[in-house]
Amino acid sequence: MTTSVLIVDDQPMQRFGLRMLLEGSPGVTPVGEATHGAEAVRMAAELRPDVVLMDIRMPGMDGLEATRRIVAAGGRTRVLIVTTFDLDEYAYEGLRAGASGFLLKDAGPEELVSGIQAVATGDAVVAPSLTRRLLDAHAHDVLTPTGSPTAQDPRLRELSAREREVLVAIGNGWTNSEIARHLVLSESTVKKHVGRVLAKIGARDRIQAVILAYDAGLVRSKR
Repeated sequence: MTTSVLIVDDQPMQRFGLRMLLEGSPGVTPVGEATHGAEAVRMAAELRPDVVLMDIRMPGMDGLEATRRIVAAGGRTRVLIVTTFDLDEYAYEGLRAGASGFLLKDAGPEELVSGIQAVATGDAVVAPSLTRRLLDAHAHDVLTPTGSPTAQDPRLRELSAREREVLVAIGNGWTNSEIARHLVLSESTVKKHVGRVLAKIGARDRIQAVILAYDAGLVRSKR
């Protein structure tokens, strides 16, 4: 099955390079190009791509606001943010806006394509262990508590005690194998628990679950 991709970048050469890369990669197909956020929102609604490859810094509506609007539309389209190393704080804001992950602009072709395919299937691009380390670096800036007691968060009320344990483990950046080892469960059982947790809290992927764990006070930054 082919993954359709909308490329969003205000730099012509960047768009050209991405398009050529995707056209030469099996399993992914570029279906359009946008040069700024407003155009990206419009084209995402019209084309309904599986994935939007979103730049952050663009004139007019930036990639963060475009991400919020695309995700808020409630369609199947997922957003993969592409950023540079020194702008990673914007990537966290993008994750809060509903993006399913992010990659650096210097990511290799295989990493970019596999990232697109992972996002398209509902997974997160950033590995769980890296997610925790990266969120720790910026939690004090962008992952501010909501102010509501954990027990009052409606997203958590439906979780069983075991599912809450799994959510805490996800928030700590543990992989499924690590969760299985710590909770003395099989990996297949952990996978089922993770799926139920994501469904009950309305998280699109593990990254959104990590953010909820921080917001609800289940996990604290080590900084």
